[in-house]
Amino acid sequence: MQADTTLHEPAASPALAGGPQGCTNFKLRQLMRRVASRYDIEMAKCDLKTTQYSLLSHVLKLGPIRPSDLAVAMKMDASTLTRNLRPLIDAGWVTLEAGADARSRLVHITDTGRDKRAQAQRHWKAAQLALNSALGAERVMALHALVDDSLALLAALPAQEADHGE
Repeated sequence: MQADTTLHEPAASPALAGGPQGCTNFKLRQLMRRVASRYDIEMAKCDLKTTQYSLLSHVLKLGPIRPSDLAVAMKMDASTLTRNLRPLIDAGWVTLEAGADARSRLVHITDTGRDKRAQAQRHWKAAQLALNSALGAERVMALHALVDDSLALLAALPAQEADHGE
């Protein structure tokens, strides 16, 4: 007796019958540009880039934190983190202070940085709600699940190139 696998496999759609069509990388980049544009427009209203908002959010949540640990948490290389931290330090939103020993440093969020992050969070939420409205909450949740599953599957593959901070 053969096991019924229909409950575990999605039904083949006409587009999938012959296999995936087009370049997956190109399609993902198209989607990312479209989604990023919505967030970029909102973040610009409070003079932040989305990468800066993400950094402020991570430092608020995880800090004080060593830059190397922050880079790992954000899945970016150390040089990219250093480059992205510089404008936040210059603006007075984060500081890089001495750590437990003379060689270590810790990234701290300042009160001004907390205020900037709170202001930016309102704009981030506006972008998120607009995206949820445009795509529908169910589609957004399905997209999140698909991305999470795909990342987990790809993490199991051997690394073939350096992480470029994406």
